[in-house]
Formats: sequence, structure tokens, C-alpha cells
Amino acid sequence: MRLLKVATCNLNQWAMDFDCNLKNIKQSINLAKQAGAVIRHGPELEITGYGCEDHFLELDTINHGWECLKEILEGDWTDGILCSIGMPVIIGSERYNCQVLCFNRKIIMIRPKMWLANDGNYRELRWFTAWKHKDQLVDFQLPCEIAEAISQKSVPFGYGYAQFLDTAVAAEVCEELFTPIPPHAELALNGVEVFLNASGSHHQLRKLDVRLRAFIGATHTRGGVYIYSNHQGCDGGRLYYDGCSCVVVNGEVVAQGSQFSLKDIEVVFAQVDLDAVASLRGSISSFQEQASYNNTVSSVLVPYKLCQPFSMQMSLSSPLKINYHSPEEEIAFGPGCWLWDYLRRSGASGFLLPLSGGADSSSVAAIVGCMCQLVVKEIDNGDEQVKADAIRIGNYTDGQFPADSKEFSKRIFYTVFMGSENSSEDTKKRARELADEIGSWHLDVSIDGVVSALLSLFQTLTGKRPCYKVDGGSNIENLGLQNIQARIRMVLAFMLASLLPWAHSKPGFYLVLGSSNVDEGLRGYLTKYDCSSADINPIGSISKQDLRAFLRWAAIHLGYSSLAEIEAAPPTAELEPIRSNYSQLDEVDMGMTYEELSVYGRLRKIFRCGPVSMFKNLCYRWGSRLSPVEVADKVKHFFKYYSINRHKMTVLTPSYHAESYSPEDNRFDLRQFLYNSRWPYQFRKMDELVKELDGNEVAFGETSKSRVNGVEMGVVAAGSGDPKSGL
Repeated sequence: MRLLKVATCNLNQWAMDFDCNLKNIKQSINLAKQAGAVIRHGPELEITGYGCEDHFLELDTINHGWECLKEILEGDWTDGILCSIGMPVIIGSERYNCQVLCFNRKIIMIRPKMWLANDGNYRELRWFTAWKHKDQLVDFQLPCEIAEAISQKSVPFGYGYAQFLDTAVAAEVCEELFTPIPPHAELALNGVEVFLNASGSHHQLRKLDVRLRAFIGATHTRGGVYIYSNHQGCDGGRLYYDGCSCVVVNGEVVAQGSQFSLKDIEVVFAQVDLDAVASLRGSISSFQEQASYNNTVSSVLVPYKLCQPFSMQMSLSSPLKINYHSPEEEIAFGPGCWLWDYLRRSGASGFLLPLSGGADSSSVAAIVGCMCQLVVKEIDNGDEQVKADAIRIGNYTDGQFPADSKEFSKRIFYTVFMGSENSSEDTKKRARELADEIGSWHLDVSIDGVVSALLSLFQTLTGKRPCYKVDGGSNIENLGLQNIQARIRMVLAFMLASLLPWAHSKPGFYLVLGSSNVDEGLRGYLTKYDCSSADINPIGSISKQDLRAFLRWAAIHLGYSSLAEIEAAPPTAELEPIRSNYSQLDEVDMGMTYEELSVYGRLRKIFRCGPVSMFKNLCYRWGSRLSPVEVADKVKHFFKYYSINRHKMTVLTPSYHAESYSPEDNRFDLRQFLYNSRWPYQFRKMDELVKELDGNEVAFGETSKSRVNGVEMGVVAAGSGDPKSGL
């Protein structure tokens, strides 16, 4: 037997905070060495942090990376342990995203990333060059200070692997695993048994299974030990990196880290037998045949052994059941951990939330409540860093610290019900009950006086006073009156966030939380610069349907029973007067249901459908109950309001990224914001298709499947299952 003990990490790094990042790296190496591991694997770009973005273009960032690596190599951190460390490296005039393999205070080789992530939230080609020379390792001259410090002038640089006396180890960086021909396939045929995948992979609802299937598939038919490391936490932007570092042996997961955690450092260990890899490969005839004539990959000889022989004192890691969170748990824990990182790193003393008593703001309140529960739980588990942060943020003195989530919430969380004459007693009561359950410092405020003052000012200026539509006013008057209320709430929220701490003799300031969901953003069903405008928004990329499922879950599992009543209530903005024959409802206002919005969003973004393609696919999906004319009218209605309101996305509050059809304009969904909202050419094409279909009397609804871009899709309830598997 060739026994090998390995360690991989979830690290909560912070972009451009080199002290924080270096401390975490050193501590993870120390924990790996204490456990007897001979390989320590860290996440992609762990020295700088993954989310540096245009800071990668600064030479300071590169230089500071080398300075941190020098400090690691000058100490005893790499003595007797192979460390894979991620950092940017410049060779010649090109900048590369690299894994640096270090052992015994030397650099064995530097492996640049060959296939860069450049879709969705990723923009690696903006900052890095892909390494294209697969056939050779070049000699890289180390920076002078590094060379002098470690007495090593140069190092092999490029695509290759480290050949130890008893095994071979290679790096495969994040995106490379998901390419059509991943490097591990060729490396396995060259005899590499241990693969180190360094990643900067962010959370997205229902995404973890896709990732784990890739790790399992990489070694199921080829054999091997696949070691995955990832960042965990908010490193300074909209993304939450969701950890889940793991070790997979011959297609079976033998070690798995947490997906969501408040810990800065989590090290996962596994003890494996490399003879099991050799045995599996030797039993597969096709593997043997392909290995006999494969392309030779360059290697670096390292004259040391990593493995230990058979010993009864060492036990092997056994296959385990993969831990998956439900989507409702993901909504609770992912945004909850993201909020904690943002709070403790921003210097703020807490959060303020305009709590309307509706589903969206109540979801945000529940997520903050979940965050408080996680903090207290982690303190109970002995995490000194979480404890120190909580003491500072909560302004505890005399050795006190959070021991109860409701008491902690009272210190760091304001909720404000900003009622008007259009608000119902039901929503006011729901907001108050939820605030009591969570423990927030709750306020009831009437905005009627401010609204009246503004309307009086307008009347003085123009001689006119607008009326609501139910009172005989026009659509313009009706919309204007609603927007006044919404925008007053935004101004009031920011005023309270800055002054309430002072009024209550608390230090610092509070962050304002937004609560618009992804579907409202897609449709533009929000007032520009209303309570959707905040400092951050933990639910801005989560669908209404997922939020309602989360509320049902949270009512039971978080202990906030009032959420069940909130979820059951019909969604309403409560910006118009309530009459015996009229009550404002969101779906009526929008002219579409939230379920329909999810379908439109997935077709538009995930399956890249324009108006005509969307019409064709919805004819199949909805043809059993709607005529082609009705389908066309729905598609036109959506695209009309989507394009009219697209400009609102340019000022959308920074939101936690969770959904693959997010319309977030900053980096994920890049489109114009000034449209011809009549879509004359596209809508004309749809009208022609409708006439043709009506003329041919085509029977719709005979099939429940359609094809989008060559992908066959069954009728799947919007928001359920893997978002990549259907509509």
C-alpha cells in the first residue's frame, strides 16, 4: 500500500487584504502539518483574493503576492509538505493565473491556468492570459528578492506535473475541469495519480451537484485522487464563494467540507491508498491501451517520497454520503454568511431594514435572523474570531458576548414599518410579530405627513393636486402618487440608518438592506430609488417562488412562525388606497404571474431566447391552454415592460448572486438599457407566425417538450430542480 494523507481548505479570503490572506494560508498549512498531511492544497488566487478584478492590472498586486510567498518560503511552513498556493504571476509581458507548487522551502514548479473562466460573473480574460504552450515547460527567472531569499534562481513554468519518487501530482485550475477535453484526462494517461483543483467558485442555487458530479466523473473511469479547494465567504463583492472543498478517490467522495460557514479557515483531511488508483487503472483495458500511445506531458522530478507504507496505525478514509443543502437552506445560509462577512468587514454596527410585512422584506429579516443564530452557534462552538467580531459589532463590554440570537439581533438590527394611509393593519401586525420573533429593534413610522407636505408643495408650484386612479385620477397621477411614497421610504431609511445609532448612543452606522427579488428586477416592477435602493440586497437574485418556499421552511426551521401567515398573504405593494371593491395586487399590476416571470427569465437568460424564440417555445409549453395569439400577447407584454424598465438595472443595489437568470446589469447580464420597446421587427415576425399557425390550424399542446438551442426540456415547475435542466 502507498498511504497518502492530504489536506484541502475552505479559506475566507478578502480581496487585496494581504495580511488577512497570508494569516489564513499560514494557519491552514499549520493545521495540515499538525494532522500529518503531506499535501496542503489551497484555493485559486488565495494570496491576493479571487475578486481583485482590475487590481490585478496593478503591478503592486503582483509584487505583494511575491512578498507574501517569500514570507511563507523563508519560514518552515513548507518543510515536509507539498503546498499548492494560488497567485498571479507575470512572465515577460503576460500576466497568468497560477498555482505555485512549493516543497521544502523551494518552488517546484509554477502551473499557469490554460483555460480561463470568462462567462457569467467571470472576466478572467480581462486580467489574465491563457497559457497556450502545452508541449513544454519554460525556465522562469524568479524575482531577484525571491531568488536570493530561497537560493533558487529559476523554476519550471507551464503545463506539466511533479514526479515524486512514489507518485505524480498535477494541478488543474478551476475552469479547466469543465472544458470539453480537461487536462486531467491526458495527465491521468501520463501516470498522474493526484490532481489538485484550485477554484474560485461562487454559490448559485442548486449548483453544487453540477460541481461534485464533475469531480466524481474525473476519477470514476480514469482513477485518481481529486483534491478540490475553494474560497468560502464574501471577498468584497456580490459573490459568495461556497467552499465545499473535498477529496474524491476513484469516483467516490471520501471527505467534504462545509458549503456555508462563518469560519475563516476550514481544513479537510483524507487518507488514501494510491495503490487503489493503480489497481483500478490496471483493470480497465481501454485505459491501458490509450495510455500506451498518449501524448507525453512534461514533468519535474522531485527526489522525495510522499507516501507511507502499510500501517495499522493509519486508517483509510471511507466513502461518505454527499451533503447537499435544500434550496431553502441555501437561501438561509448563503446570504446569511455573506451578510456577516459584509457587516464585519465594512465597519458598520448593524443593519436597518424597511419591513413592510410582505414576503420579500420578511425574507430579508429572516435571513438576518438566521445570521444571528449562526453567529451565536459558532461562538458556542468556540470560534474566537467570530466571537471577537460579534463583541466589536454588538458593542459588548465587561467580558460579555452574544449568547442569545434575539439579544444579539436587538443590538445590531433595526426594522422599520413605514406605514401610510394605504397600509393595512394586517401587514403592520405581521411586521411587528416577525420583528418580535427575530428580536430586532422595531419602529412603526407613518409617512403620511411627509407625503402631504410634498403634495402641498407640488400644488403650490402647479396649482394642481394629483388623485389616485380609484378616486378618478389618471394613470400618470396614480403612478406619481405611488412613487412619492416609495421614494420617501428610501430617504427615511437612509436617514434612520445614519442617525438612529447616535440617538440610541450606539457607535458607528447601520447598513440599509434592500428587498427586491430577481423577478421584480427582471420585469422592472419597482420604483427607481425606492426601498429597493439600499446598501446591499441579500435576495436581489432570488425568485419569488423560491422566497415563498423559503418562508415556509423558515417558519419551522428558524422558529419564526409568523412567516407562514406572511407567505400565505397575496403579494401587494400597498401604495394605492384600499376600497371595498379594490385592493392592489402585484400580479394584477404586472399583468403576469411570478411563475410566468420565472419562465420568461430562464428563457431570456439561460436559453438565450429573443422574443421570437421565446414565442415558439412557449407555444409548446402553454399551447394546451393558450392560443398562439394569447402566447404572443404574453411575450410582447413581457418584452415591452422588460425593455421599458431595463434602465432601472443600472442603479440596482448590489445584490447577492444566487440565480442563473439574474438581470443584474453590473457584470452578469450585460445588455443595453435604452430599447425600442415596441420591438417592431421581432413583434412583426411573431404576428406573421401567429397568422401562419392560425391558418394551418396547428394543434398545440400535443407535446409537453420543446427544444431550446438543441436542448430538450420537459415541462418543469419554474424554480424547481436544477435550473440548467429545464424551464
